[in-house]
Amino acid sequence: MEHLLKIVPVLIALGIAGGMTGGHAQGQSRQVVGTAGYLSEWELKGAVTEKASANRSEVSGPVTWKHIGICSANGPEEKRGELRAQIQKSGAMSRIDATLSLDTVQCTYSGSFSDNTSGVMDCSDAKGIPISFSLQ
Repeated sequence: MEHLLKIVPVLIALGIAGGMTGGHAQGQSRQVVGTAGYLSEWELKGAVTEKASANRSEVSGPVTWKHIGICSANGPEEKRGELRAQIQKSGAMSRIDATLSLDTVQCTYSGSFSDNTSGVMDCSDAKGIPISFSLQ
């Protein structure tokens, strides 16, 4: 359980972080929401900024992980982190490379991307952690 608690904040940061540079891109506020963990016991939420150009966008900002599992004896645990992601667009396909940071834990996620994305992320202390998120 301790291992999972360390991974969740990283997943949140991974959920959505990044920053786009160059071009005439304007920052747009977006919401990231999702779940992470082997039992989807962590809820991910954050207000991030997206900067987009024709073929890519970068997303970054603070995120909060909230433990929504049943083993929260003293109420839900919350952790704060950072999300950074780059989304590459190519025709109808998009790909995301994201990093979530929380305390000393860092997680990465790479895969195909749509407004609702799911897969597994790898963290500095655990591999193959399920994550599902959307960017609204």
